[in-house]
Amino acid sequence: QVPACWQGRAQCSHTQPVKSEDGRLIYVKCFSYSTSAISLTFLPYIFSQSNMFGSLALQVLFYGVIGSFTVITPALLHFLTKGYVIRLYHEPTTDTYKAITYSVVLSETSTVFHQDDVKIPSSAHVFTTFYAKTKSLLVNPALFPNPEDYNHLMGYDKPFTFDAEDSEKEPGEEK
Repeated sequence: QVPACWQGRAQCSHTQPVKSEDGRLIYVKCFSYSTSAISLTFLPYIFSQSNMFGSLALQVLFYGVIGSFTVITPALLHFLTKGYVIRLYHEPTTDTYKAITYSVVLSETSTVFHQDDVKIPSSAHVFTTFYAKTKSLLVNPALFPNPEDYNHLMGYDKPFTFDAEDSEKEPGEEK
């Protein structure tokens, strides 16, 4: 269940995330094909109002190509960003998270992981904020209503220790 202020919005000022059987809802991001649906809805109207091409076959071909790009572009973007988290739940008693992502056909998939499974990439990746076990996931830190939830997810709330031996190791070398 998504808070009413989060439905259909990218951001919200909701301060008390909703609890469910999956834990406390700490992150919501809307990502849908709504623009494509609206574009496809208006395509027949545009088709009937314009006579750019003399031939009906050329008009059908032209608008068929436009309609295809209207559907293919978001599907391709969604495929590239398949690790984009739509909802994120946190169960504080076990310190586990449940990340909900969408497949290209908009079926929900979930990934359950412990906070200790979170690994931050050593270099910036375009479609990866962190790895949960081996799965790359993407979140927008600005969309967490409570910044402490993001800090805990990423492990930024853990005490920092600096080991002089770590700085002397060669890259890729194990302890």
